[in-house]
Amino acid sequence: MIDARRLRTLRAVADHRTVTAAAAALYLTPSAVSQQLAALEQETGHHLLAREGRGVRLTAAGEILLGHADAVLAQLERAEADLAAYSAGVAGEVTVASFATGIALVLAPAIGLLAERAPGVRLKVLDAEGDASLPMVLDGRADLAVAVEYRGAPRADDARLTRVPLYAEPFEAVLPLGHPLAAGRGPIAVADLAAEPWIGPYPGNPCHDVVLLACEHAGFQPRLVHSSDDFRAVVALASAGAGVALVPRSALRGTDLGQVAVRPVDSELATRRVFAAVRAGADGHPLIRPALDALAEAAANGA
Repeated sequence: MIDARRLRTLRAVADHRTVTAAAAALYLTPSAVSQQLAALEQETGHHLLAREGRGVRLTAAGEILLGHADAVLAQLERAEADLAAYSAGVAGEVTVASFATGIALVLAPAIGLLAERAPGVRLKVLDAEGDASLPMVLDGRADLAVAVEYRGAPRADDARLTRVPLYAEPFEAVLPLGHPLAAGRGPIAVADLAAEPWIGPYPGNPCHDVVLLACEHAGFQPRLVHSSDDFRAVVALASAGAGVALVPRSALRGTDLGQVAVRPVDSELATRRVFAAVRAGADGHPLIRPALDALAEAAANGA
């Protein structure tokens, strides 16, 4: 009989590529993870892992088992959801990981909606960068993520996750007031900013990927002179004439725009696509389902 807890350990090792990183994600010691993996190999009668440099990789048998593990773990999530639904009274806490703008735009309004419609459901909010929330859900550190598309993200058809689209928002050009393109109202071409110094997020931030993709599609690599993940700082630098930037529209709300010009751009690629995600099978859980519905309604009302 294969222990499902050991399947979760195998999935964590496959995701993180080292026993130490998997142990940290699972809140276990590396020795405990190694013991679970050794027991799983005994249960299956196959070597599941092989060393590769400083990390590990799955053997062919390990890859086969991992495919079944995803299906088994998703079914266990559904079983827990059904049992929770059977229990009388819906009350409990849902941990949600989200980037800061997502907290302001959809999570905070969703908390208000839940207070009216499902007062027993409490959201515990964790501020996490857009590329961090999905791993937190997959590792069990969060129940729900408000996340964005980014390079290297789990695919939309990843069997480990269930997604609910929330909203898509354009990036807009932020220019110093003295910039030749600052005047006017219509969209400007991203290509017209090719020669400019740029201000943008650090590599690894999903917004960095969007900016690079839009610029590459326009035929150039942006010359990133200044880097910040805080869009208030990005706007302040642009207001000082330090360069130009592409910033998600919602990130400009509540920011002092008195010394910059904000113009739409002509690129459909300059778009941030935001979705909610839970572990596959958990979307029917009586605590998670109201949270997902509240997020979707908040996005429809305010995004």
